[in-house]
Amino acid sequence: MNFSPVNSQQPAPALETALEKHFGFNQFRPGQREVVERLLNGESAVAIFPTGAGKSLCYQLPALLLPHLTLVVSPLLALMKDQIDFLQSRGIAAARLDSSLSRTDYDAILNQARQGQLKILMISVERFRNERFRAQLMRLKLSLLVVDEAHCISEWGHNFRPEYLKLPQYRQEFALPQVLLLTATATPEVRQDMCQKFAIPAQNVTLTGFYRPNLNLQVTPLAEDKKIAHLQARLLATPQAPTIVYVTLQKTAEWVAAELSQAGLPARAYHAGLESSEREQIQNAFLAGECPCVVATIAFGMGIDKADIRRVIHYDLPKSIENYSQEIGRAGRDGKESRCEVLVNRQRVSVLENFVYGDTPSLVSLQGLLNEIKGHPEPLWEVKLRSLSQAFDIRELPLKTLLVYLDLRGILSPKYTRFDDYSLKFNRPVEAIMDQFQGERRDFVAAIFDAAETKRVWSRIPIDKVQANYDRADRQRVIVALDYFAEKGWIELETKQAVEVFEISDQSFDPKHLARELAAVFADKEITEVARIAQILALFESPSCLSARLAAYFGENISQNCGHCSVCLTGAAEIPPFEALAPLTAEKLTELCLGLPEKLGPHDSLGLRCKMLCGISTPLGTRLKLKQLPAFGALEQYPFAEVRAALRPFFAN
Repeated sequence: MNFSPVNSQQPAPALETALEKHFGFNQFRPGQREVVERLLNGESAVAIFPTGAGKSLCYQLPALLLPHLTLVVSPLLALMKDQIDFLQSRGIAAARLDSSLSRTDYDAILNQARQGQLKILMISVERFRNERFRAQLMRLKLSLLVVDEAHCISEWGHNFRPEYLKLPQYRQEFALPQVLLLTATATPEVRQDMCQKFAIPAQNVTLTGFYRPNLNLQVTPLAEDKKIAHLQARLLATPQAPTIVYVTLQKTAEWVAAELSQAGLPARAYHAGLESSEREQIQNAFLAGECPCVVATIAFGMGIDKADIRRVIHYDLPKSIENYSQEIGRAGRDGKESRCEVLVNRQRVSVLENFVYGDTPSLVSLQGLLNEIKGHPEPLWEVKLRSLSQAFDIRELPLKTLLVYLDLRGILSPKYTRFDDYSLKFNRPVEAIMDQFQGERRDFVAAIFDAAETKRVWSRIPIDKVQANYDRADRQRVIVALDYFAEKGWIELETKQAVEVFEISDQSFDPKHLARELAAVFADKEITEVARIAQILALFESPSCLSARLAAYFGENISQNCGHCSVCLTGAAEIPPFEALAPLTAEKLTELCLGLPEKLGPHDSLGLRCKMLCGISTPLGTRLKLKQLPAFGALEQYPFAEVRAALRPFFAN
């Protein structure tokens, strides 16, 4: 498709005027003007700025100056909420669509978008497959597609999201004229991949550099049992300084927060195991300065607009150099000096590696899923991802990755996400709604309401029943009609039970052969991810300037050493060697596995036992409630490969 330029370029003084009027800034930060001008001139662009360097303004200002709606794809709900709150506080018409909204709010936002009353709409990438949203999107006038955290589109990146691979296709499908890709962490390889997928020329990439002179990077080698005392002493020096302490596990977040609180340091644990309302309360308290320290797993901090974070301390090893760069980037956004410290040893490296192994599907799981597709009798394959995940014991993220791989091999073609359950509540009498229509359209509306299955207040609409009773009622027409009724305020509409619909394009594959091929692909990814952990250790052991090494990783060469990292000040860190663990004897393993064959039943396998003992959750393990067993995670300090080798004789026969 040939996208024509918008050609809305503003003269230089007008841009400064708009910047001050809408955002209160009297000048652009480095790189911002270049990106904004490119977009207003009808071009697509890539902005690679460090965390906190003003990437968001690169789409927010153009969105106000472009004629139609700007659609922003963001990977995190918290990120959307923070940015929408900021925009609305500036009087900018912006909204988000996510699962937390009531149906009334969802419908109101879509109505605003249709009426041209919104300038910015934020969504998740999964929203593009929602059949109701797709029908609405066709009716919207759009100027710009923004992809936040755009490195997620690259399999070379550290946070690959398989759904992102479909974004170039969605751009074509919905005729989005321009694209802006935003990220803080993209190596040269990832940048090239991003540009290629969206056909953006290299000269349209704006890269402002990764080195931030106000961040003092420090590596502190410590044995595991010495870390908590060091952390307490560090925080007691300035207890009110806003601080994020990053850990790997939820239970570590709870324990560290409790230890800090006991030492008189107000701290809260933040992780995915908490209710969303509690996470929001903790985040708001941190932003308001009411809670100076948050001990968190890695999701905390994405998009948080807090400029005065003085310390980012990694209690546990970061999972990659990209993650480390993102996380320390949350410190010192006000330009003032801030400490970024890592408490490092090799004792818990296996915990990080085990997360990687948990995402690798077994050969049995892969072949089982492929047999399912091979033997499916219909061209359309309809599945609920959670059920599929549990049935074949594949985590949802690698399952989505697997489905994308099958798409790329021409076996599956994703069609849309539909809902099993459409329910409505009448705000007007049925006859009053039907009176709005005449002739065939009235007959069609009558067919919808005649099929309704009413229970007290809500009525379920079985679309297949409508189609069976009325030959001109195709599914899309019924959905558009229901949305129209909701738009008019005649009904409230709810959708439940998402079903992913795929078309099976090719069933000629050999499940055994393809399973082995895909297992090799996942094994390669496993090797790559484990290598990322080795890379971060190598960075922290570096004999040269940490700031310079970090910048070089992302393709930036700074002319001289920073002079203020721990290597420049005191020399290279000597990370303590891994402390020898007790041998995994047959007696110890027999004791740990006592009763497991009965508990696991037909699911008992080498892979499942290894994952359970190493503390790796799987869908099947969750269903079997393996976390409740004393043996769960008993060997989390041991390398996965060592546990597997020690357990293999138990399955020799």
